[in-house]
Amino acid sequence: MPANLDSYLGVHAAALQVRSRRTELLATNLANADTPGYQARDIDFRSVLANAAGGASSPVTMKATHAGHLQTASATEANADLLYRTPLAPSIDGNTVDVQLEQAAFAENAVRYQATLSFLSSKFRGLMTAISGQ
Repeated sequence: MPANLDSYLGVHAAALQVRSRRTELLATNLANADTPGYQARDIDFRSVLANAAGGASSPVTMKATHAGHLQTASATEANADLLYRTPLAPSIDGNTVDVQLEQAAFAENAVRYQATLSFLSSKFRGLMTAISGQ
């Protein structure tokens, strides 16, 4: 009976993808710290991970009712879990990026990303030990 690698890795593979996506969002927020009117974005890690791990579909779906309709669901589903960050002290120009908050969130996410990589590394090390018979 073949082993299922996804069940062996558990939630760590999905967590790594979600953490990677959050890193991109936080970096984008930091890059746009001086852009007038930019709205800081983030994701709710727990709900996105629950959807990714459980295989649940996004609540926003589009249905093509005619063969000539364009398939645009991928862009909608990719941004369905993005949230706007509520600013503690909004700036006059409408920018909601708090650089210190974003840097702290980025550092925390980086540490958690490394922890997830460590979990995955130990899983693969255990698998290699079982395969080699040591």
